[in-house]
Amino acid sequence: MRNVLNLTAAAALALSGCATQAGEAKYDTPVNIDFVFIYHIDADMPEQDAFVVREPGSNEMWRATKGDQDLSQPIFASYDPVPHDPMNPEAAGPFPKGPELPLTLGEWFGATGAGTYSCADGTAQIDVSFTGLVPDGVYTMWHWFNADPPTEPFKAGFDIPLGSRDGSDSIFIADAEGNARFERTMKPCLQLTGEHLMAGLAIAWHSDDLTYGVHVGDLGKNAHVPLFLVLPKRAGI
Repeated sequence: MRNVLNLTAAAALALSGCATQAGEAKYDTPVNIDFVFIYHIDADMPEQDAFVVREPGSNEMWRATKGDQDLSQPIFASYDPVPHDPMNPEAAGPFPKGPELPLTLGEWFGATGAGTYSCADGTAQIDVSFTGLVPDGVYTMWHWFNADPPTEPFKAGFDIPLGSRDGSDSIFIADAEGNARFERTMKPCLQLTGEHLMAGLAIAWHSDDLTYGVHVGDLGKNAHVPLFLVLPKRAGI
């Protein structure tokens, strides 16, 4: 077994040597991207973490869709965590009603986010401005991955907190007017969409004002994703 491990280590070193020339690191192709965050409804999906009650007094609630036209109605958290299933229109509900959240459906759809991302020489910079967030709300930014094309039935992929792997760099807080700016410099650069994985960014609002490190929290219950985007394919695809 020791000989096998030694051979494996030697092979790994040989491969790493092939990735460099004259001691120079091999970096991703430089990237400059302008982007705008969108809602799930913009992509013809139910809102995954904004739930509405369609029958007054009912203990059941539904994910908001384009058919929910009353923007003055309150939105609710879920009683139990509800995994995302954005590709399935049948997964809109009903679900057991949780507590009412401190915003209306119109206020949920009042959030905006836009910014820039660049990558050069192995270092990434991201600068995003948000408006219409929950005043003084606690948020985190996530780098997400899903199979492309999606599996049937949908199987959620993987979420990484943006920046440091412990999640501390992903946290940001809106001001009293619901504005926020997210600026970070990171190594390595973000992984863009590839041959088998769709990559993107998303923000999560934490309605309990808590963050959970490498975990987003309980989706629908205390973690709510209002805005997301899909990153473009990397060069050469």
